[in-house]
Amino acid sequence: MPTETLILVLAIDRGAGPAPLTEHRTKAAVPFGGKYRVIDFTLANCLHSGLRQVLVLTQYKSHSLHKHLRDGWSIFNPELREFITPVPPQMRESQEWYAGPFDAIRQNRYLIERSRASQILVLDGGAVYRMDYAELVRAHAESKAQITVAVRAVNGRGSGTQARVQLTEGERIAGFSPPAPVENSLVAPIPDETERLETMGVYVFDRGFLLEEMARLDQARRDECAVADTDLALDMVAPVVADHSVVAYRFGQDRGRVTPDRYWCDLSSIDAYYQANMALLRAEPPLDLYQADWNIHTYQGQYPPARTVPGATSGNEGIFVNSMLAAGTVISGGGVNHSVLFPKVRVQDGAIVESSILFSGVTVGQGAHLRNCIVEKDVAIPPRMRIGQDLKADRERFTVSEKGVVVVTKIP
Repeated sequence: MPTETLILVLAIDRGAGPAPLTEHRTKAAVPFGGKYRVIDFTLANCLHSGLRQVLVLTQYKSHSLHKHLRDGWSIFNPELREFITPVPPQMRESQEWYAGPFDAIRQNRYLIERSRASQILVLDGGAVYRMDYAELVRAHAESKAQITVAVRAVNGRGSGTQARVQLTEGERIAGFSPPAPVENSLVAPIPDETERLETMGVYVFDRGFLLEEMARLDQARRDECAVADTDLALDMVAPVVADHSVVAYRFGQDRGRVTPDRYWCDLSSIDAYYQANMALLRAEPPLDLYQADWNIHTYQGQYPPARTVPGATSGNEGIFVNSMLAAGTVISGGGVNHSVLFPKVRVQDGAIVESSILFSGVTVGQGAHLRNCIVEKDVAIPPRMRIGQDLKADRERFTVSEKGVVVVTKIP
C-alpha cells in the first residue's frame, strides 16, 4: 500500500478564516498548539499511516511553509522511495498560477502520470485532526469505488465551511450541497440536534479515473464552459456522482490505530482558531496530543528549557497556571494564566498574560497586561500597555474578532 498511494497536500492559498494571521504565511503554516504548524497534523497522519510519498502543492506566501518543511520534515528516505516535496506552480503549460484546487492538481498531472501509484489521496493542509489514512485507503480498495470522500457527522449547522453530503444505501454518495451559512454567533442559535454529514477535505481517487476526469474538465475549459474551481466536492466530485461509484468513509471509526477522538477543525475564523487553541488547555481536551504512538511531528529549535525566575525589580516569583509553555520561554516575575506560549517568549516583571496565545519571540514588557489576545511572532508589547480590556480602544489599533479576541500583529 505505501508505494501504491501518492498524496497531494493542498496548501495553495491564504485561507479565508484566520486573517490577519495569514498576512505573511499561508494557512497551512499558521502556528498552532504552542509548537506546531497547522500542516504538521496532516503530515503526521501521513507519517503514522505509513504513506510517505507526499507532494505539498504550495503557492501563497510559501516561504515560511517551505522553510518549515525543510527544517522539520526532511526525515523521509528517498532510497526507500519516501519523500515530502513542496511543489509550487511549475508553469509547464502556461504562465498561470494555481487557479484553485482542481487546477493545482491538473497542473501537476505529469507527476501523477509518472507515479506508480494506483490511487491518489488528496488532502487539505489547512485543517487540524488525526486520522489513519491507511484505513481510508484500504476501505477505498475494498469498495472498488472510483472516489472515496471522508465525511464527518455534525449536529446543527455544522462548520459553515464544508459541503454537505447526501447518502443512499451502502454509503454511496447521492449528492452534495453548499455549506449552510453560520449565523452571527452573538445571536443565540435555534437548537438543532439533527445529525448531518459534511466533507472534511480528504479524498481518495482511483488514479485512472482522476486522469480521465482531468482530461474531461480540461476539454470543458477549452470549450469555454463555466467550470468553477473553489471546492473539490462541489466542483469536481458532485458532477460525477450520478454516473460513477462515489462512496463515503465515516471519520472517527474504530478501524485504524489512532484514537478516534473525532476532532476536526479547519480554523475557519479567528474565533475558531482561538477556541481550538484554548480547548487544548482543558483537563480532557477534545484533541489528544498525547497518544504515544501518534505524536505530532514538527520542527523544534534547539532552545533551553522553559523556566520561571523572580523579577529583577520586584523579586516576585514568575508563575504560570494551566498554560502551555514551549522551550526557551522565560517568565521573569510575571504571571501567565490559561494561555499558550510558543518558543522564546519573554514575560517580564509584573506583566500579566491571561487567556492569550503568544507566538514565538514575543516580549511582554514590565507591568503590561494582556487578556484574550493573539500576539504575532516577535512583537514587543511595551511596558504597562493594556490590551484586551477596552475593546473600543483596541479596535482603533488592532483587529478584534466578533467574540472579542484581539489580534496584535504590530504595535502602532
